[in-house]
Amino acid sequence: MVDEKKQIILLREGSHKAFQWIYNSYWSQVYNFARLYITSTEESKEIVQEVFVKLWVSKHLINENNNIKGFLFIVTRNAIFNKKRNSLNEEYYKMSVLKAYSESNVTDYNEVEEELYASELKDYIDLLIDSLPDKQKKIFLLSRKGNLTNKEIAEEMNLNIKTVEAYITKSLKYLKENIDLFAIFIIC
Repeated sequence: MVDEKKQIILLREGSHKAFQWIYNSYWSQVYNFARLYITSTEESKEIVQEVFVKLWVSKHLINENNNIKGFLFIVTRNAIFNKKRNSLNEEYYKMSVLKAYSESNVTDYNEVEEELYASELKDYIDLLIDSLPDKQKKIFLLSRKGNLTNKEIAEEMNLNIKTVEAYITKSLKYLKENIDLFAIFIIC
């Protein structure tokens, strides 16, 4: 950690060696995270490149007391989100063109757009859930996807029921805050 802080300070000062140290330390984590959501190896490599370009460009904003992994995670998450959004917009365009040739009903266009938005929202929610801390994520998934009650989760994980409730509440708050951001990006 001390070495990382030193490297961040040097990076802020424009050190290429410090940048190389950070890149070598974290590129595989960024790549593996991108591969969870991007099936193309080439697109995942592009995301790694985008993330580290962003790190270099934003180096003056990075604080050595903050976790560099957190910064890289957020930038990677945003790059994945943008890549998926661009892909969905391209897919939407293709579907719209095909629909225009086959039908001229305006309602159909709205249905296509709604389906794409719902798909994009689901992918984004999955990304958010995956970013939760492990225990919180497990509790949330047992509740929402496993359809277990708070009591059943507490028993299965050997926790107090109030702890389970707190984790679920915290998860829902996190999702709501970030879904509001998603809506802002979609509207803009």
